[in-house]
Amino acid sequence: MTIEHLYISPAHNYFGHHGQPAGDTPMVEVDQIELIAGKGIIGDRFFDYKENYKGQVTFFSMETYERLCHQFSIHDHPPSVFRRNILVRGIDLNHLIGREFDVQGITFQGTEEAKPCYWMNQAFADGTESALRGHGGLRARILTDGVLRSKI
Repeated sequence: MTIEHLYISPAHNYFGHHGQPAGDTPMVEVDQIELIAGKGIIGDRFFDYKENYKGQVTFFSMETYERLCHQFSIHDHPPSVFRRNILVRGIDLNHLIGREFDVQGITFQGTEEAKPCYWMNQAFADGTESALRGHGGLRARILTDGVLRSKI
């Protein structure tokens, strides 16, 4: 697995916004993120959200992003529109559901698919929510502290 991009955001744009307009807080691309076991990513909106939260961090596949760009002929939306933290290449994220795995010496527990929601149709293109079913990414718990870096 190769880390291509790392993102954090201090506020939610979609989570908790049902029936309201989406927020406008951007995802911020960073070269590294500091992860705290059981809490999340320092500086991210889900940090210390609640005890044992299943989505302390989210992963998304660059291959899925590229497939969607091709499928919808989208060439001007960055992968940050999906609001996932860690964008990776070279692994089927669904195989990590229910498993412990290590990335750059940090241990994670894959908990479930990061299921797409209707906001994806607004953020990327009409039909994106359906196209992402089964490929929405991975939610995970952080089991050990550490720092992740992109493209190393």
